[in-house]
Amino acid sequence: MIELRKRALQPPIHAKERYRVADNPRDALPIARNGSPRFSLRAPVTDHPTLSWTDAETATAHTARWRSEAGTPPPKRVTVADDRITADTAYRQACEGIAILWRGDFQNARQLLQAMSRRADRKPPKAAASPLDAFNLHRQAQSQRARTLGMLLIPLDADYTIPLRRAPDVHEACTEAYGAGEETSVVSLRELLGLIGAHEWRKKGVDIPALGGARIHPHYGVFSPVRGEYVDLVAKAPLPSQALAFDIGTGTGVLAAVLAKRGVKRVVGTDQDARALACAHENLTRLGLQSQVEVIEADLFPEGRAPLIVCNPPWLPARPSSPIERAVYDPDSRMLRGFLDGLAAHLEPSGEGWLILSDFAEHLGLRTRDALLAMIEAAGLQIVGRDDVKPKHPKASDANDPLYQARAAEVTSLWRLKAR
Repeated sequence: MIELRKRALQPPIHAKERYRVADNPRDALPIARNGSPRFSLRAPVTDHPTLSWTDAETATAHTARWRSEAGTPPPKRVTVADDRITADTAYRQACEGIAILWRGDFQNARQLLQAMSRRADRKPPKAAASPLDAFNLHRQAQSQRARTLGMLLIPLDADYTIPLRRAPDVHEACTEAYGAGEETSVVSLRELLGLIGAHEWRKKGVDIPALGGARIHPHYGVFSPVRGEYVDLVAKAPLPSQALAFDIGTGTGVLAAVLAKRGVKRVVGTDQDARALACAHENLTRLGLQSQVEVIEADLFPEGRAPLIVCNPPWLPARPSSPIERAVYDPDSRMLRGFLDGLAAHLEPSGEGWLILSDFAEHLGLRTRDALLAMIEAAGLQIVGRDDVKPKHPKASDANDPLYQARAAEVTSLWRLKAR
C-alpha cells in the first residue's frame, strides 16, 4: 500500500432584520423556524467565526457559523433578501459592504450573482505604466471583485442541505471541502459554486497524456494539473537514475505518478497540506502505484538522499491574499529558495535536481533572471541542462487579458541542477 504518514517534526424574512458579528457567540439565542424552510440558526458549539444578528421585531439573537475558505472575515452588516431584490440594489449594497443573506429561489440567486458580475465587470481597468503595475492593478481589481461578489450569502443546514427552493444537492461537495457537517452555517454563493465546480473536476478528473490517458482527480484546494506542459517536461527529461526520486510539494501526486510510470522504482512525495496529502494518496492508489510511491508530510525534503529530486514550486513571488492562493504565490520565493538551498545536501553524488519553473514572474517584473541564477549559484549548484516549453493555455492567446503581454512571452522550463 501507499504509505501516508506524518513525519516527526422560504417565507421572506422581515426587511428590518440586520446581521452583525457577535462579540460573544454564547450570547446568541436559538430561534424558532416560524414556518420558514429547514434552516434554523443555532449557537455553534465550536470557536469558528460566527455571523450573528438580532431580529428587530422580536429582539431575538440569531447566530450561525461563518464559512470562508479564502479566510474572509464575516461581514459586519447583512440584510436578508429574496427574489424581489433588484440586481442594482444588490450590487449597490455589496459595494457598500452590506452582505445579502438569500432566502429566495436558489436558481434566482445564481442569476442575481451573474447580474452582479456583469455590473462589476463594467468598470474599465486602470491604465498600467508597466507589467508590474498591470499585475498589481489586476490583483487589486480581482480582490475587490471577489469581495463584492462574495457578499451574496447562502444558508446551509448542519447536513449541508440548502434550505431554498430549487437548490441542488451539495452534500458531497461540501463534505469534500469542509469535512463532516456539524452545525448550521452561512457561506457566500460564490464560494459554494466554487465547491460545486471543484467537486465536478474531482469526479471527472484531468486527462494526463504522460500517464497514458489516465486521469488525475484534484481535490478542492489542491492545484490542478490543467496546464500540462510542466508534466510533459518531467515525462521527457532524461532520468539520471531509476532507483529513487523525491517529489517535493507533490500536490495531486501527478509528477510522482509520472516518475513511477517511467520506471523509477521508488518515489517519495512530500507535502505539508493535508488536502494535498489525501489527494496524492487517492490518485496514486487509483493508478495502482502503491508498490512504488510513499507520500509523507514533510517541510520540503524527506530524510536521506536521492539521485533525483523534483520540485514545481509556486511560480509567482508574491503574497497570497487567501490560503487557497498558496499554490500560486510563493511569498519572498520561500519555497524556491528552500528547495535550492537544501538541494545539494539531499542529492546523491552525481544526482540531479529538477526545478520546474515558469518565467512568468520575470515578464511581470516580480523577479529577474539574474536573481534566479544568483539563487542557484549561492546554493552551491550548477546548471547542467534546461528544457523549455511554451504554454498552450487559453489566456496565453487572449489579447483582452490584462496580463496578455507577459502571458504571451511566458516559457516554462525544467532546470537540471547538480551540486558543484
